[in-house]
Amino acid sequence: MSQAHTQPHNDLGHDHVHDHGHDDHGDDGYHATVGGYVKGFILAVLLTVIPFWLVMGKVFQSPTTTTLVLLAFAAVQIVVHMIYFLHLNSKAEGGWTMLSLIFTVVLLVIMLVGSIWVMFHLNTNLMDMPRHETTQNP
Repeated sequence: MSQAHTQPHNDLGHDHVHDHGHDDHGDDGYHATVGGYVKGFILAVLLTVIPFWLVMGKVFQSPTTTTLVLLAFAAVQIVVHMIYFLHLNSKAEGGWTMLSLIFTVVLLVIMLVGSIWVMFHLNTNLMDMPRHETTQNP
């Protein structure tokens, strides 16, 4: 769909043909293939089945350990989805999608850590209010 435009050259008055059509339209060098989708699907299934087995088989004694392992699997699965299905990389759209993703992650971390910090220290930082004793005559 490339169109050639003829524009006179300023210095010599010659007519030059300049190709102003671009066939790439933000091409990031990655082209989705069926094999890539199958690989992503297999990874996503494995990253779902393994945590399911860990929980149902009660592999870890501690619920905290199980939770941390599940969170690690979830984080890896997020990365798999972003790479294989959303096609996010540092070259997509000139790097702007990756930059916006990093900005979003930083904001989420700040909000989550700040909220957890406030909730965790809420009881210790509040003044102890005396209870109102009601004197009721029996």
